[in-house]
Amino acid sequence: MTYLTAAQVRERFKISDPTLYRWTRDPGLKFPQPLKIKRRKLFDEAKLNEWERSRSGEAA
Repeated sequence: MTYLTAAQVRERFKISDPTLYRWTRDPGLKFPQPLKIKRRKLFDEAKLNEWERSRSGEAA
């Protein structure tokens, strides 16, 4: 399993910190929730890939 930091997720999706915060709080968006270790948030890359594929399917 590969995990990405919040900074890497923001870079990957070209979003700001407040946007990432909103995405993780919006239940309708179904954005993968981070694994929290102390003050760090780590996102499972496989779940991000799956979420991204599901979103591209909705746009079609």
